[in-house]
This record gives sequence, structure tokens and C-alpha cells, in this order.
Amino acid sequence: MLSATVFVPLAGAVVIAVLLKGPRFIRGFALAVAVADLALAVAAFYTYGRDKEGFVLVERLDWIPSLNVQYLLGLDGLNAPMVLLTGILGVCAVFASWHIHERVREYFVWLLILQTAVMGVFLSLDFVLFFIFWELELLPMYFLIAVWGTGRRKEHSAMKFVVFTILGSAFMLVAFLVVYFSTGSLDMTVLATMDLTNLLIPVQVVFMFFFLAFAVKLPVWPLHSWLPDAHTDAPTAASVMLAGVLIKMGGYGMIRVLVTMFPEVTRDYAGFLVTLAVVSIIYGAIVTIRQSDLKRLIAFSSISHMGLVLLGIGSVAAATVSPVGLNGAAMQMFTHGTITGLLFLVVGLVYEKTHTRYIPDLGGLASRMPFVATAMIVAGLASLGLPALSGFVSEVLVFLGTFFVWRWPTAIAVFSIVLTAGYILWMIQRVLFGPTESKHADVSDASLVEAVPIVILLAAVLVIGIYPALITDVFKAGLEPIVGRFG
Repeated sequence: MLSATVFVPLAGAVVIAVLLKGPRFIRGFALAVAVADLALAVAAFYTYGRDKEGFVLVERLDWIPSLNVQYLLGLDGLNAPMVLLTGILGVCAVFASWHIHERVREYFVWLLILQTAVMGVFLSLDFVLFFIFWELELLPMYFLIAVWGTGRRKEHSAMKFVVFTILGSAFMLVAFLVVYFSTGSLDMTVLATMDLTNLLIPVQVVFMFFFLAFAVKLPVWPLHSWLPDAHTDAPTAASVMLAGVLIKMGGYGMIRVLVTMFPEVTRDYAGFLVTLAVVSIIYGAIVTIRQSDLKRLIAFSSISHMGLVLLGIGSVAAATVSPVGLNGAAMQMFTHGTITGLLFLVVGLVYEKTHTRYIPDLGGLASRMPFVATAMIVAGLASLGLPALSGFVSEVLVFLGTFFVWRWPTAIAVFSIVLTAGYILWMIQRVLFGPTESKHADVSDASLVEAVPIVILLAAVLVIGIYPALITDVFKAGLEPIVGRFG
């Protein structure tokens, strides 16, 4: 099941590249592949939800025996929700790409390869396999932005994304090679049970190398500058995947590698992590208020919200580690993926129908696009943490988990809710209400194809907001062995 979940999109990409002709058939087949992968992700999530103990699915095969490299995939409570999220957003990304008419074959090939890469990152438990999928993600995202992007600087933004990520990956490569030459193992499950304090170079250096790689992807201030440019120039589907799951690879890597394998070092550096988290949260929120481009506004808000992931990870500094902060960090990754994915879908529709993302040029769209306006309002309220919506659950868990460990930093971070409410409500007021701009008087609402992915993500935001245990219980079960590493 795990191999199929990872490679079904890649197989679909090969079929599209070699056999299919005609945009209509290519779109339909890509959607069928994405739906099949979502079905596999749901089946995997259900399998873990039924058992909830350790790695319930493991696929292991000797790959390069002489180097002790394995083809190793595994499913536990930490990655099961992320696999489900990737499947959901994969389907939404295909629907969001229905309007693509330029080089349709290549577009959907790269989109499906991107889904395989992200699934591989979340399910890989061997460092070599993990690194291969981590790097594989760069190629499709580069082409999606550079070829099908909407901005005038799309090639620059695509290259900036690649350069930042490759520099981070270089640190990761050095770090896992040090671990390998020190222990002889690349198996994350084995390394999680070993004492890694006596490596060939100081363990603190290895920790920081891993952290830099994951911090670039999350992204953490001051390594964040690639994200707004990439989002601004990316097509809608690429923005959905980038905000929904690609930046979550950084947070997932921090929990899977740093917290799990280096618990004592993570505890020692928790103050440093929390400081960066608070700066990212407040800086991202303040800069968001200043944005006049809808996509850049959501991009900078993502920097602020991803700071909450790092804040939750910093809760491990307590003498007796509670899983609440880590659960909040993991939950923030999931809920932010659905909320921001929904926001980018809506902004993409606004841009396609009005041909502008410049907020001062918009206005009164609620009367012309009531369905899109409703979705934007729900997503915005979820982003600012309104109760009964999914964003509230993750933010409360983060703040509850960190307050008794880091009181003043948490208090400062909580102030970001006020800033978030300010920029979200101000955006909604300017874009949706007020007098209708005459040049947008004849815009239409979402079509059936455009409405489907919005409905999917709206359902996710509402269901998780009302019944968060559906996801939090899975994360909690997956994090219990990690918390146990702290003694």
C-alpha cells in the first residue's frame, strides 16, 4: 500500500508522457490518478487509525546492501495525517489546473511527479531514500513556476526557490553522512533508539546542519525570502501544493529527525528555537499587513503561521515533556495546509476572473462571486483562529503546550492573533465588500469544476474544527514514542 501511495502518481505521469494525447484526456486521467492516490492515502490513514501503535505498515527491502541502504517506507501517527493531506491537496491541485491550456502534457507530468516526491518524503524511513525524494521535489516545482507561473519574474522566483533549498539540502547531506559514518546506519527507526551524542563531529553541529535544511523549507526567519516570491509567481495549483505540503516537509523533518533522534540537543537549543519562532510569528504578521498583493499577503501569513510549528517544537524544554505542544505543532501543519490551500484556490479564482491581485483595484466582489466570497471568509476566519474552525484547534494546542514552559515568548506569540485578525478582516473588507469596481461588474462566480476543490477543503476545515480528535488522536499516538525519548 505504501509503495503504491508513493508511486501511483509517478506511474500516472509516465502514462501521460508516453501514451496520452489531447488535453481533455490528459486532465481526466490526471484526475483519476489523483483520486486513486487519495483513496490509497485514506486507506493508509484508516489502517493507522484502527491500530494506532507504532509503525503499522512497513515495507523494507535491501537496496544497496554493501552500504546498508534500504528501501524503507513506514506509516505511523506522525506521517499518516500528512499523507492524507497530500492526497487531498493533490486532487484539489488537479481541479485547480483545469484551465491550463499551454503544454498541458508536461504540466500534469510535473504536477504528478511533485506529488510522488512529497509522498516519498513523508513515508521514507531511510535517510538516502528520504534525501532522494527531498531533492526530487525541486525539479517539478521549478518548472511549474518557471514555465506556467503568472508573474513577470517567474524564472527568477523559480531559481531562487531552487537555490535556497539546495543550499539547505547541502547541510542535510553532510549531517546524515556524519551520522552514517558514525553509526553505520541510515535507518531512522534504528537511529531513534541509539545514543547519538558521540559522533565524528560534535552532535550540536550535526543538529544545526539538519536544522538549517529544515528551517529553509519551513521557512523560518531569516531564511524565508524565497517563499513570497515563489508564491507570487507560481500557478494556483503549485501555490496550493507549496503552501499545503511542501513547506510542511520542514516541520515534519524537525519532528522526525531533530526531536526524535536528538532529544537532549533539541531540549538544550529549545530557547533558540522559540526565539526564532516568535520573531517569525510577529515579523510575518506585521509584514503581511503591509501587503497589497493577495498572494504575497497569504505567503507572508504562512511565515507567521509556520512559526507556530517551531514554537510548539520548542515546548520540549520542559523537565517533563508534554505531548500537547508537539501535537499542536503537528496539527498546525495539517490545518494550515487545508486553510492556506483554500485561500490560494480562492485567490487564484479571483485573479483568473478579474486579472488582478492588487487589493486596491478589487472591491465589492461578494455580490458578484458569493460562493467564492463565502469560501474566502471561512478560510480567513479559520486562519485567524475562530472557534469551530480547524485553525483554532492547532493554535490553542500550541499555546497550551508552550505557555508553562515559555511564558513570555508565548504571550508575545499570542499577540499575533490580534495582528492576524487585523490583516484578514481588512483584506476581506477591501476585496469583498464596499462599492463594486466598475471593471469587475461582470465577473462570474466559480464554475462547477472550480467549486469542487473549494468544497473539499471547506469540508476539511469545518469537520476538523468541529471534531478535531479525528486528527489529533492520530498525531498523539504517533508522538507518544517520541515524547518517551525525553525520559
